[in-house]
Amino acid sequence: MLDIAAICLVVTALLSYLNHRFVRLPTTIGVMVIALGFSLLIVALSAAGLDHGLRRYEESFLRTLDFSEVLMQGMLSFLLFAGALHVDIAALKQYRFTVAGLALVGTLLSTVLVGLGMWLALPFLGVPLPLLYCLLFGALISPTDPIAVMGILKSAGAPKTLELVISGESLFNDGVGVVLFSLLLGVLASGGLPTATEGFTLLAHEAGGGIVFGLALGLITVWLLKTIDQYQVEVLITLAAVVGGYALAAHLHVSGPLAMVVAGLMVGNGGRARAMSDTTRRYVDMFWELIDEILNAVLFVLIGMEVLVISFSAPLLLAGAVAILVALLARWLTVGLPVRAGARWLQLPPGSARVLVWGGLRGGISVALALSLPGGPERDVVLTLTYCVVVFSILVQGLSIGRLVRTTGARAE
Repeated sequence: MLDIAAICLVVTALLSYLNHRFVRLPTTIGVMVIALGFSLLIVALSAAGLDHGLRRYEESFLRTLDFSEVLMQGMLSFLLFAGALHVDIAALKQYRFTVAGLALVGTLLSTVLVGLGMWLALPFLGVPLPLLYCLLFGALISPTDPIAVMGILKSAGAPKTLELVISGESLFNDGVGVVLFSLLLGVLASGGLPTATEGFTLLAHEAGGGIVFGLALGLITVWLLKTIDQYQVEVLITLAAVVGGYALAAHLHVSGPLAMVVAGLMVGNGGRARAMSDTTRRYVDMFWELIDEILNAVLFVLIGMEVLVISFSAPLLLAGAVAILVALLARWLTVGLPVRAGARWLQLPPGSARVLVWGGLRGGISVALALSLPGGPERDVVLTLTYCVVVFSILVQGLSIGRLVRTTGARAE
């Protein structure tokens, strides 16, 4: 574990330096671009017989690392808590129904639309995939990832309302998507469909239990913070709440991601306002901002490196292109159209629908869920489709969303 952590941090630090010094892209996108470029260079050198075993070493490292386990059981808890810590509940309250609708109903509908769309399209491309695997793909690709886009939105001067809705939706639909994926994966493992009552009960236990557990965890953490004034101990308490809370949620079989979001919201709002001194608040914010930045950089480096374990062929690349179109279309139908139709009622600026659709980036969670599928040809197809959508969303959507925000902001003004 020490060797793996050392390699990840050293590689991430070097790529971050190269990006800051020469490439000058947003950090998360820049390190991914460089990692992806180096990985593709290794593939080319390997094909020419000039890699001197480097490709074999990197593939062995990635298999030892277990990207899915590292993200889902380690990094995700820190990233979600850190992201929720800076969301203003008072401002979010005005858009609570919008965020809840997009995160819950939007993710459910997107899962079905993407699943059915790919199930109908893939046979024509020579890559047939069972309906259940198509729905699994829909569940893992529907949640959006705020990691890369939030910094770009801020630098482009996006309206605060858009930042709030995108971040709120992304934080909650991650948890909803993971729960849906787990339900479908259970169906795949058991080989039988649960009844509507069983499915609803399981969903309520996972999602509802995660929210209730997050509330309890947040209340206890805020109370502990309120009873002392020692920033070193208070930072340690927040760290223990994340690590211990996520582990306990797994043992209770409730949604750890949703629990971390709820706990982060409570600590970041009630805790920051009533339980922290100015000194503690400054150190807590700096600590979690650093954790967020470091883990995000490591995550995107690993996404770039994962290209070495992806199966590519002409039919699969064509299927990946279709998956990109289907995912964008589903995003437009489940988010763009409702927001565009109710923009005035939702009090969002003109052009918000386009920004929400194009700013719905997919990231490491999607790749990690795809890697957690049982081995087989179906898993290889789903993994390739997922990787194509994730790379397109980060490189193309992520690098162009700033321009879209600026043009939208000009129209709104």
